[in-house]
Amino acid sequence: MAQAQSISLSQFTHAVQAAVKSAAQKHPKFKLDTPQGVTFSYLIRGIPVPDTLLANVTFGETQAFANEVATQINAQPGIAMEASFGGKGAIYSAGGHIIIGIPAGDQLQLKQ
Repeated sequence: MAQAQSISLSQFTHAVQAAVKSAAQKHPKFKLDTPQGVTFSYLIRGIPVPDTLLANVTFGETQAFANEVATQINAQPGIAMEASFGGKGAIYSAGGHIIIGIPAGDQLQLKQ
């Protein structure tokens, strides 16, 4: 098993914000506001997708956007986590809510 890596929560949040902004430029249907936080629920770490946006995109487009966010997060300095999620974004749906992000993986520990 690989050694766990620690990064700061603010560093991770900044990486997510930059990743969402970059991914939105490549996927114009995903006009998301810059996330102000990340969700640490379920089996992924990610951001909620508004219902109004989901009404106009396909599952394939959503997966492509999630993959782009994951790739952009992984590209941020000090956050190389590709081994934990293979560069693929994750989509989680429960109770009528969709969250996109990266799998929770056991190789990442967030610190305040």
